[in-house]
Amino acid sequence: MSERWTQSEAVTRPRQRAPDLDLRLSNATPTDAERAAVDGLLGLPDSRWIGGDRDDAVDARTARTGAAARARRTELLPVLHAVQKAIGWVSWGALNYVSLRLTVPPAEAYGVASFYAMLSTEPQAGRVLHVCDDVACRIAGSEQIKEALRTQLGDHPSPDGACAFVGSPCLGLCERAPAVMVQRTGRQSDVVVAPASTDHVPGLLAMELSAPEYAEPVESIPQAAGPDLAKLRLLRRIGVTDPTSLDAYREAGGYTALVRAMDLGADAVRDEVTASKLMGRGGAAFPTGRKWSAVAEQPAQPHYLVCNADESEPGTFKDRVLMEGDPFALVEAMTVAAYATGCSYGYLYIRGEYPLATTRLDSAIHQVREAGLLGEDILGRGFTFDLELRRGAGAYICGEETALINSIEGFRGEPRNKPPFPVAVGLFGKPTVINNVETLLNVLDIVVGGGAAYAAIGTPDSTGMKLFCLCGYVAKPGVYEVPFGATLRELLDLAGGIAGSGRLQAIMLGGAAGTFVTEDALDTPLTFEGTRAISASLGSGVIFVLDDTVDLLDILTRIAAFFRDESCGQCVPCRVGTVRQEEALVRLGRPSTNGGRDVDQALLADLAAVMGNASICGLGHTAATALTSALKAGLLDSAFAGADAVGVGAGEPTRITGVEENR
Repeated sequence: MSERWTQSEAVTRPRQRAPDLDLRLSNATPTDAERAAVDGLLGLPDSRWIGGDRDDAVDARTARTGAAARARRTELLPVLHAVQKAIGWVSWGALNYVSLRLTVPPAEAYGVASFYAMLSTEPQAGRVLHVCDDVACRIAGSEQIKEALRTQLGDHPSPDGACAFVGSPCLGLCERAPAVMVQRTGRQSDVVVAPASTDHVPGLLAMELSAPEYAEPVESIPQAAGPDLAKLRLLRRIGVTDPTSLDAYREAGGYTALVRAMDLGADAVRDEVTASKLMGRGGAAFPTGRKWSAVAEQPAQPHYLVCNADESEPGTFKDRVLMEGDPFALVEAMTVAAYATGCSYGYLYIRGEYPLATTRLDSAIHQVREAGLLGEDILGRGFTFDLELRRGAGAYICGEETALINSIEGFRGEPRNKPPFPVAVGLFGKPTVINNVETLLNVLDIVVGGGAAYAAIGTPDSTGMKLFCLCGYVAKPGVYEVPFGATLRELLDLAGGIAGSGRLQAIMLGGAAGTFVTEDALDTPLTFEGTRAISASLGSGVIFVLDDTVDLLDILTRIAAFFRDESCGQCVPCRVGTVRQEEALVRLGRPSTNGGRDVDQALLADLAAVMGNASICGLGHTAATALTSALKAGLLDSAFAGADAVGVGAGEPTRITGVEENR
């Protein structure tokens, strides 16, 4: 990169001389298509200083720089998305032009573009198949799909070809595993195929893409077709109310919560949320009422609201189902939250791999704004609030709240040191409320029914309803809604029991950052306090079930590779620790000689302690949790014995995992 970014002429059209800028740009020039993609989002440049034609009367005397120019940096990720969509990759010429338009140093623009998995800084095919090979899809046959694609395209498809494929971390479609996302250049929308199979490969590679129709989100809610339908709260409208119609949503009771909130007043709404004992549903379980009050009491203005919809924890898909099936409810819930906390503007940061949810939320926001329920003087009550849909680009770390803030602001999605916390110094340095999708949707019932009624559901310390994502070897995978306090055994019974061999090996509880538990934990109440009692956590609500045919060592090696790939690399404990963890785990699967396995297990314990104590954010803190719990439970003992037996018979190590082969 240092050889390319040299001091030279700025991005120009032919026969135009570059102005003297502080930005140092390369010789690369944007194509007309790249300029059009950028200008289509930002508008035409009105000054030579930002890439337009020179206005001698003004530009010779005035440079439009300073705070106003730098403030546009927040548009960097949307602009990069626009270029990627239009051209298929982000070239050096495009980066130069984007840097000029937004007054961003080119090296920093490159740093952002190269940070995200869905953006490419090298030429690639116009159609890229992202084949999920994470834990749920891995046991459902994704490797066979990749092998079929490899047979057709080779290991390294030409970037000039029509199609290529890459392995992908979890696509949030675990209940329909295996899954493939088709990222397409040009006007055509991205497409998801789930469940996918080798039978779909010819259609995915065809000149005219042929793929099965994506199923509606209600298909991911087994309770919607059974006797539990009447008990559903968060899921009750999905499959019943048209998710593309604001009128249908209002006929089903939509926007009664916002009216009720404005009748109560902002202080009373916060009091109801506090009385409900609603805890955050994203994994951290922070009291929502305390967070809202902390922001509302901040004197600095403006206040911002951020909905964290960057659902990327392997095994998690509940927020995707909510956004696809009930998008207007999320917009209303954000408006209620903004009213209660004094926020005038909000961002809904959605995962880049969720094309249907993105389309429906974009439409919902437009319809709500047209109806006067976003913008100025909402419901004639003098309250002003608007929101913007921001699309991520494939970075697990952006689920961390301060990394998400950096991503919105136009920086690499790297976590910040805390304190200060976002409630005081958040987005653009202002007080910021950050809640996830499930948390916000709970607010609607709290406002309408009251905090006390909500707190009466569940247990005293874990109140309300909870969504769980059941996947893996269960008969009926999907999203399940139950009161806090239901046990693991009851959830498995709801899902039709254990599929496959019918014999339980282990359950991954809480996601890849969670804990492996065994059969003796089946009667554990699924509450915050109940899982703490068994040294586990609810995390994002994942219940990933493995029967006794699954190679658990292979699953754990994939989890280790996931954290290695998704570490942002900012801090040494996580950047180095996740690599060393994967290496040690691969060695554990080989025959042990001279006590080598004991040494590696001691090393893994040290790495877990260092990452847990010294990493900046939760990714490093929890990167070793699943592996540590599996070792402690003895879940790998049989794998170790098998490896040793093979080693004795063959005289040399034979186990090579798919993860190691790819390195």
